[in-house]
Amino acid sequence: MYRIWNFIAQYSLLLVGGAVIALLWANLAPLGYHHFVETPLWVGAPIGVLEMHSGVAVRVLTLHFLINDVLMALFFAMAAKEVWEAVVMPNGALRGRKALTPLIATLGGMLGPVAVYLGLSAALGILPAVAGGWAVPTATDIAFSYLVGRIVFGARHPAIGFLLLLAIADDAGGLAILAIFYPSGEIAPAWLLLSVLAAVAVYLLANWLPRRTDRDTARAATTWVRKHLTFWPYLIAGMISWYAFYRAGLHPALGLLPIVVTIPHAGQDFGVFAEVERYNTDLLNTIEHALKVPVQIILLLFGLVNAGVEFGAISALTWTVLFSLLLGKPLGITLFGWFAARVLRLGLPDGMRMADLPVVGVVAAIGFTVALFVASVAFPAGPMQDAAKMGALFSLACCVPAVVVGRLLGVKRAA
Repeated sequence: MYRIWNFIAQYSLLLVGGAVIALLWANLAPLGYHHFVETPLWVGAPIGVLEMHSGVAVRVLTLHFLINDVLMALFFAMAAKEVWEAVVMPNGALRGRKALTPLIATLGGMLGPVAVYLGLSAALGILPAVAGGWAVPTATDIAFSYLVGRIVFGARHPAIGFLLLLAIADDAGGLAILAIFYPSGEIAPAWLLLSVLAAVAVYLLANWLPRRTDRDTARAATTWVRKHLTFWPYLIAGMISWYAFYRAGLHPALGLLPIVVTIPHAGQDFGVFAEVERYNTDLLNTIEHALKVPVQIILLLFGLVNAGVEFGAISALTWTVLFSLLLGKPLGITLFGWFAARVLRLGLPDGMRMADLPVVGVVAAIGFTVALFVASVAFPAGPMQDAAKMGALFSLACCVPAVVVGRLLGVKRAA
């Protein structure tokens, strides 16, 4: 049928490239690296981190903030687009009840690592000092898990859609945990009303109303609004939603998600990141493909500004984070996925076996991106933060046991 678009592989390679450069730079010239990461781009900016300048607290837009909090929102929006289509399309792979099992498995994929983290920390005698990092191993890296999932299952295996929804829900949960349990400022949930208002307004004015007043136009065709305003109403709404998340105390990298669901989309889902979607003329696919190259560069920069950890920081905390992911993810995803599929009778996607669940769990143990996010706020800058980040980086090695477990459990690749 349709081959999976290879941009996730490209993203992953660039992400690895950025991480490798960061590791080398941080270990060869640590002062220069950290000075680069915290480069102030705009002192007195309306957004950014609070710093003291001449005895006055002002917001500073740093390179780190620009990449992690602003630009990464585009990556999460692109990933959410694929899941949104899989859930709402009539032939979507995760439509209706089929989405409940991976969502419940996501809960297990977050609770399992927490239990292992706390247990290992207690056994190693480091629990009081590292208790605040319990959320570091809860995340799943979307790009790498998808790439490894393709290697293990093949491009057309139903476990791929299951894995992607789980990974995105996992990261959404991880960012929610980050905002709730590790707030950078006071939580102000009332600001989320602004995000909801922006989403409702842009949907009604730029999507629903044009279609309502032009009933003879097919869904994929353009009305005057779509032809002349194109993506601009959604860009403005996205900026408002991002700012609302920022002011609400939630991680603004998720700020575009409420807007993604309002953008006109195609009437048929060809599969997650399907190459054939580049021929679709709907606005959502047009925006996604226009963002392909920019997001590749963003992920390169993300690896560059987040993965610079000195090898001397490796400690017991590093191994605690790593094994919490490697053991806790498969255990939690398998148990909760089994409970949802068998006990609650929600089932699994057609063609997916119960034996695929632990394989998905091992693939989901790659916790690079959001794990780095959480580690940077769970611990103050210093040895413990660096040790936790190193554990997140080492989780990239989970691709090896994922392939091994897949073969042992008889996964049949659907290329």
